[in-house]
Amino acid sequence: MTKVWIVDDEVNVLKMTQIMLTREGYDVRGFENGLSAIEALARLGQPGTGLDVDIVLTDFRLNDITGIEILKAVKSLDASTQVVLMTAYATTSTAVEAMKEGAFDYIEKPFKRDALLTLIRKANEKRDTLRETRIIRARNNEPTRLFNFIASAPPMRTVMDLIVRVAPTKANILVMGESGTGKEVVAHAIHQLSAVSTRPFIAVNCGAIPETLIESEFFGYVKGAFTGATRDKQGYFAAANGGTLFLDEIGELPLAMQVKLLRVIQERKIQRVGETTENPIDVRIIAATNRDLRKEVNEKRFREDLFFRLNVIQIQLPPLRERRSDIPAFIGAFIQKYNAEYNLDIRGVTEEVLQCLGQYDFPGNVRELENIIEHAMTLEMSDKITLASLPKDIVGSVNTKSASEKLLAMCGIYESDDTAPHMQTATPSANQQNITLGNGVDLENVVEKLERTLIEQSLERTHGNVTRAAELLGISFRSLRYRLKKYGIDADK
Repeated sequence: MTKVWIVDDEVNVLKMTQIMLTREGYDVRGFENGLSAIEALARLGQPGTGLDVDIVLTDFRLNDITGIEILKAVKSLDASTQVVLMTAYATTSTAVEAMKEGAFDYIEKPFKRDALLTLIRKANEKRDTLRETRIIRARNNEPTRLFNFIASAPPMRTVMDLIVRVAPTKANILVMGESGTGKEVVAHAIHQLSAVSTRPFIAVNCGAIPETLIESEFFGYVKGAFTGATRDKQGYFAAANGGTLFLDEIGELPLAMQVKLLRVIQERKIQRVGETTENPIDVRIIAATNRDLRKEVNEKRFREDLFFRLNVIQIQLPPLRERRSDIPAFIGAFIQKYNAEYNLDIRGVTEEVLQCLGQYDFPGNVRELENIIEHAMTLEMSDKITLASLPKDIVGSVNTKSASEKLLAMCGIYESDDTAPHMQTATPSANQQNITLGNGVDLENVVEKLERTLIEQSLERTHGNVTRAAELLGISFRSLRYRLKKYGIDADK
């Protein structure tokens, strides 16, 4: 059902328009002033995340703010939501300003019923067209961001393609992956690309609900069902009716609740605690877990029949260490987020920070990366995040002893005592210097010379192809470009 919001401080016009559109089958919500509409918009989402509203019909001159301000707020959340302005003072400048800010059209007051309905229908058609275009672009991986979903690395492009293909279906989906890999982000993307994107999306952490409350939280209860039940309560399934129910950490559900969940999926009916009748529900289920559910099934901790019901489509999310090329995009997104949240003006990260984070394995995945960036931004005094602002354990973890020994071996540097006999037997190449540590060395100078030598060798081997040389060296294209500039090395490609 198409959702329409109406903003008008003329109460009679507001009520009349609400009644008219409701009778035509629209889901209508009215606001008597602009600020209340702005507050409602803010509660629905963050910039660029999508909006659960199809059309906004707003008066141009409100008693507190202008319709243009409503228009800007809507477009900041969802560019596909269509805005129609109503005005009794239509002028050419008014129309130009409205269209410049992205309005679909405007209509003069007093308007005729048929004229308004035609405008609403056309606006809704444009909304549908924009949504279809967005899906097509997502299918072609352009852009690589969809509802905060970053997917430029090859493993994530595969995931994105699967999301786009299964989203329009009603099949249940099981999202698997380590903690922090973005399972809920995937669920949101599926919902937003589905036919029920304007309906509720309810997320539930199955592991956070006490076992004694699980049934009443999932299915609801009626007044008097148990001590303390002083009123009827709607459960998660009823709240998600017509939309999507996201069951995070599904592997944490106790076996008794697994049986009841299986029955709901099979019968498409729920029964509130304390009630004797069943009520039909229409909910698309997306479940997620960081556990190996097949192993849980084999060890009798998860029901096999429920596993097969949930695992109609399986999406496996790779850990961040297997999609390192996405790290710069995530860093940029998190910097933008916390600049706005903390009123900061951080412009990016230094090359050293990018290299450090590019080598780190992120056991906490994307969630850990976000925490690292937030931590660094709160401490950073310059306009770029530096190594000094990163958590010390992160910086230390990528400068391990084994990594240092490997570098020394590559340099042809050998211990003068017997503490590292395995390094004493190493044979330096023709381009390496045989240096002992007995009398000390200028390590920075030695490393820079070695780095330049290896870069030149990689470019010679790849005939000047910078992309292939970066792969050969195990660093990013951007990192190699930085070093080429640093050492004044010319490359052909």
